[in-house]
Amino acid sequence: MPILEKIVIQDFRNIGFQELSFSPNVNCVSGNNGEGKTNLMDAIWYLSMTKSAFSSSDRYNFRHGTSSFAISGSYRMNDGLVSRFSVQVDSDGSKKIRRDDKPVGKISSHIGVLPIVMVSPSDISLVSESGEERRRFVNSVLSQMSAEYLSSVQTYNRLLSQRNRMLKDGSPDVALLEVFDSKMAAAALPVWEARRRFVSDLQPVVAGNYSSLSGGGEKVTIEYRSDLDKGDLADILASSRRKDLALGFTTSGIHRDDFVFCMDGWPIRRCGSQGQQKSFLVSLKFAQYEIMKKRYSFAPMLLLDDVFDKLDMGRISNLIAMVAGSDFGQIFITDSNKVRMSSVVDSITSDRSYFECSAGSFKAL
Repeated sequence: MPILEKIVIQDFRNIGFQELSFSPNVNCVSGNNGEGKTNLMDAIWYLSMTKSAFSSSDRYNFRHGTSSFAISGSYRMNDGLVSRFSVQVDSDGSKKIRRDDKPVGKISSHIGVLPIVMVSPSDISLVSESGEERRRFVNSVLSQMSAEYLSSVQTYNRLLSQRNRMLKDGSPDVALLEVFDSKMAAAALPVWEARRRFVSDLQPVVAGNYSSLSGGGEKVTIEYRSDLDKGDLADILASSRRKDLALGFTTSGIHRDDFVFCMDGWPIRRCGSQGQQKSFLVSLKFAQYEIMKKRYSFAPMLLLDDVFDKLDMGRISNLIAMVAGSDFGQIFITDSNKVRMSSVVDSITSDRSYFECSAGSFKAL
């Protein structure tokens, strides 16, 4: 599994310049809220996914007063050799990704090379926000595991954008629309099939994790809903063409898919407490971790950002047992409570490193 041995960060969010070396096992970062703990997690995520886990636009990632940022990391790869990955982003939107100082041609060819899973407080959007957040989560998982999936999603989104532009024109060529409908259907089918398989694999693992974390309380389920459940997308688009023309955008397709999270048959967003929602999200991300580990035959990197927040001590103890009893790879943990974190981590392993964060600067302890 790729192990991050060293990271160098320059002008990323509130981090001016930082060079840190890490343990191959567990790395713990403490500090008050707003000091930069999550920004370090996001920099590590960026090296794997070439984008922020939290900001849709890179303009929010530049340190105040700067016009570029750079992140590089030295990873010990599966063959035992060390590779250096770097990304530099400028204010004009240009993004340069390199491996061992050689340019990476397509960003898509880098996705999945450094598999990663993050658990963070922002995950609550998966429960509270629209289906777009849940689709983004599923896409980020499946894109890491399958280049074909990523290519199909990219093709579909490009065709969708072009089709919507045609619809906004008011009087598009019907024959051309039919061509787009056929191409979109071809791109959508493997995405739909992959999402169905993923939810089928995910459901029992999430349920088992939640039972372990909560002590066997409520029953949680995940349901995948898609327009393609009704049939071929080309036929669906043809039947909704008049509606699409009136509204000026495509009203059916995999871009409207959703994943419904329920507890005892009710939507978690409606009936789950903060602790229950947090427990579900941790269970979901740990299930993602297990599925990715099985797919890669090695453990992805795991980022646990403020993971103990909103969990009572019983659930924290169960979480510790889950981590201690699994074959986890390199882990990064942040917590504002250094005493709590050290007591948790010291019970798992003696192979760990501690760092303290203040105003974007990090000090090894």
